[in-house]
Amino acid sequence: MKIFVVGDIHMGMNGFDKLPALAEDDLLILNGDLTNFGGRDEASQVLERAMSITPNVLAQFGNLDRPEVNDYLDERRINLHGQARLLPGPLAVAGVGGSNQTPFRTPSEFTEEEMLQLGTTACLKAQQLIGEANEQGAERLPLLLISHTPPYETAVDRIHSGAHVGSTAIRQLIETFRPDLCICGHIHEARNTDRIAETRIANPGMLATGGFVRIIYEHSQLHMELL
Repeated sequence: MKIFVVGDIHMGMNGFDKLPALAEDDLLILNGDLTNFGGRDEASQVLERAMSITPNVLAQFGNLDRPEVNDYLDERRINLHGQARLLPGPLAVAGVGGSNQTPFRTPSEFTEEEMLQLGTTACLKAQQLIGEANEQGAERLPLLLISHTPPYETAVDRIHSGAHVGSTAIRQLIETFRPDLCICGHIHEARNTDRIAETRIANPGMLATGGFVRIIYEHSQLHMELL
């Protein structure tokens, strides 16, 4: 099974053309900023373009998506924000959308306390799903964290000035729950990889510039490529 993660789409749907062909059981995850200050109509356009590639799509909103996008993704039953899912494999995925507070007062921002609460809820649910699968005889299950905002003070949250603007809450979630991988976005210029303890982190940058992450899941291990 392969998982492709893209983010910071900003209505730039031509970026989907840069993805390789997906197999029938592959999954595509849209990690926030589907639109530019858009709502459900704009998000619907992006989602339909993504689903023309594969029907297997999960998504969450970013800070430049209006809150109604979160409701729309809930209605479509593909939302990751503040939630967790058990994917085929099996493996668990937890999501945190929106962003921490910015100087720009974008539509979907949260305090660090709110982000920590949302992320904790999602990660605890993921742990519950992992525990239930283990009781049924599954091998060790990995945890994948999808966060629109990067963790603070890493190679993936640095803006052009050199300042770190990521989320302390996301960093705390990684340190507490120790996911195998964390895929983030939000800071376009911080396309990079990093590590917090044993958690590997990747920010693929904007989809329009061709950035995406490919995750291959085999033998209970997640193998990540930044492409």
